[in-house]
Amino acid sequence: MHKTGDVVFGGLFEVHYTSVFPVQTFTTEPQQASCKGFDTLGFRQAMSMAFAINEINNKSDLLPDVTLGYSLYDNCGALVVGFSGALSLASGQEEQFLLQQDCLGSPPVMGIVGDSFSTSSIAISSVLGLYKMPIVSYFSTCSCLSDRKRFPSFFRTIPSDAFQVRAMIQILKHFGWTWVGLLVSDDDYGFYVAQSFISDLADSGEGCLAYLEVLPRDNEPVKLRRIVEIMKKSTARVVMVFAHEAHSLNLMEEVVRQNVTGQQWIASDSWTATTLLQKPRFMPFLSGTLSMAVRRGEIPGFREFLLQIRPDQNQSGSYGNSMVRHFWEYMFQCKFDLSSQVEAGGALCTGQEDIESVESEFLDVSNLRPEYNIYKAVYALAHALDDILQCKPGRGHFSGHSCSTVQTLEPWQLVNYLQQVNLTTPFGDEVSFDENGDALPICDIVNWLWLPDGRTKVQNVGEVKRSDHKGEELTIDDDKIFWNVKLKKPPRSVCSDSCPPGTRMARKKGEPVCCFDCIPCSEGKISNKTDSMECTSCPEDFWSSPQRDHCVPKKTEFLSYHEPLGICLTAASLLGTFFCVITLGIFTYHRQTPMVRANNSELSFLLLVSLKLCFLCSLLFIGRPRLWTCQLRHAAFGISFVLSVSCILVKTMVVLAVFKASKPGGGTSLKWFGAMQQRGTVIVLTSIQAAICTAWLVSASPTPHKNTQYHNDKIIYECVVGSTVGFAVLLGYIGLLATLSFLLAFLARNLPDNFNEAKLITFSMLIFCAVWVAFVPAYVNSPGKFADAVEVFAILASSFGLLLALFGPKCYIILLRPERNTKKAIMSRGTTKS
Repeated sequence: MHKTGDVVFGGLFEVHYTSVFPVQTFTTEPQQASCKGFDTLGFRQAMSMAFAINEINNKSDLLPDVTLGYSLYDNCGALVVGFSGALSLASGQEEQFLLQQDCLGSPPVMGIVGDSFSTSSIAISSVLGLYKMPIVSYFSTCSCLSDRKRFPSFFRTIPSDAFQVRAMIQILKHFGWTWVGLLVSDDDYGFYVAQSFISDLADSGEGCLAYLEVLPRDNEPVKLRRIVEIMKKSTARVVMVFAHEAHSLNLMEEVVRQNVTGQQWIASDSWTATTLLQKPRFMPFLSGTLSMAVRRGEIPGFREFLLQIRPDQNQSGSYGNSMVRHFWEYMFQCKFDLSSQVEAGGALCTGQEDIESVESEFLDVSNLRPEYNIYKAVYALAHALDDILQCKPGRGHFSGHSCSTVQTLEPWQLVNYLQQVNLTTPFGDEVSFDENGDALPICDIVNWLWLPDGRTKVQNVGEVKRSDHKGEELTIDDDKIFWNVKLKKPPRSVCSDSCPPGTRMARKKGEPVCCFDCIPCSEGKISNKTDSMECTSCPEDFWSSPQRDHCVPKKTEFLSYHEPLGICLTAASLLGTFFCVITLGIFTYHRQTPMVRANNSELSFLLLVSLKLCFLCSLLFIGRPRLWTCQLRHAAFGISFVLSVSCILVKTMVVLAVFKASKPGGGTSLKWFGAMQQRGTVIVLTSIQAAICTAWLVSASPTPHKNTQYHNDKIIYECVVGSTVGFAVLLGYIGLLATLSFLLAFLARNLPDNFNEAKLITFSMLIFCAVWVAFVPAYVNSPGKFADAVEVFAILASSFGLLLALFGPKCYIILLRPERNTKKAIMSRGTTKS
């Protein structure tokens, strides 16, 4: 379709969506491919270029003295046809063209609007770019076309696939879809998209590909059946498609054949530009599809222009009007030449039929998308041409600051000015190109609805645009989206469910990063976020909660006054102290009686005081350990027991000395065991223990310690002895004195009855030694607070043993058998038995 003018722009459009190539026999002249499948919307796109040029020609403020023409070619959905058309457009230029010259053929083409396919644009730009022929595509989205070194004269008014890929990744992120399938067409468009999508998806960390399949160019049932089987078996519920409608038609036929439902389709703008997929038989499967769409725009007066189309226009030869004639025959199902082979019942076209009488999307200008891009592309070329022609001599951009005229204009000159174009459409959109020839990226997000009357509605639900300050920004209205699933809400499409707090992700071997197991955090570690990669350790004094999602303070454990064990031991300690006080009171009250005065009553009183200290020192082992209690408990225990055992040892030695003095010639032995010597011996023996305790506290003092070795979730407060040697020496010294007392008392056990206190001492020391011999293994093997309980029990048991064995019989005689508490009674017992 052609229109003459001072300057002609070419156009490449998909008026037919498929081609049939004859078999090459190489014996006859090759025949041209025949175009099949008239595309009404493709024809409307071609008409949008014609409308834009007519509108510019009627403007007085844009190219006022220049008439634009056009030469529109049908690419028939085939690379070969489109490439041939581009070469035909570009090769029409002579060495110089003069308006006054009457020459045959088309005027020179100064720029081309097209092509729609990325593969075609790559091929065309690779060749025509060598001659700097400006090419402004309205639908080629391959990101590879942004390479200025390979395509120096290529521009486009549609966002690149790189932008669409990033926009789709934002949609995946918005709905939480991390497990998706990807279908691409078998051409440069599909390959570059796949490469860009895999790279950007990995960089974003927002998801993984469940599968990547390439759709065959032709109807290959085996390959299509395999691809649909993969879709059915995959757990991914979201399918992303970057493919031309011709490739997608065959896929959808197989989807319908296998009845694959429950898939959420997300498509590129190539699906939105055509209605071929919006057939009633496909909509049960494609309803609810989300797709990217070219920015919708409004073109005032375009519908009126379409209504004026008539097949008798542009009578510049039989071919010049063939595009309109094909449209007319398709719309009204008639033929202009009945002599050609037509279907039975075919009618003759008159050219006066009413377009409005036919129900078609052709006149629906409410959703102009590729047409709007074509409109912007024509205006960009026109503004660049206008800037060239407004050049003033001496201020031009060419050699010698010269300017160009219509007669001397070259295509490469238009490229330089096209790079600097900046205009605003009547719809309010800015048109400009960056250094790569890409327009300001903005695209709509649309949702496919299948209406009850069988029609398909494509409605805007959001947009993605790039701004200088916020980058690429997604805006989407979730409430407007129709979901073609039972629950009527966004489907879930994940390889593995998110790991809740308290767990961490563990990748499955040999599978993408989106496929993982949720491993519970180990004890002492937590994760407080969803999908945590690692569990973090709790601080020293904290432990993980049962859910492993936060840290809680560790339970503390020590021998407390508030627990039953602590209460019992405390009561026993106070009871023992009370018995000591009662016994001391009895002995004080009856201090003049023979039973009290026998065998140095002063040592008996001192022994009772030391036993009371032994009972009280056990209280230092109960309660939360602190520095002073840790230092004092063992020192008080050691000194108190040494004082007690020293008194018993001295009493034993006095018994033996008295017995020896009672024999002939033994009187001198008593002078070594007078009152002063007895006190001195006790003081010396106790002072040795005090010195041991002092050296221990100075060199390696016991300190409070938080022990976590027994239980990870508990803090056991205990006193570490500091120096094991010091503690061993302290116990060893007590053991030495106790053993010595036991041996001496054992030797004196058979003395006369009037000296029978030796038997009581023997029995008390036997209890004492038995308790402390059993204490050592029990203490070593008792964890935490139970070690303190064992030590307290040993102190109380040995103290009660000494108190009852030594003072129980005497209190019995003093209180219950006073007749035996006389000197005569005590002295007579030995005589009676003799």
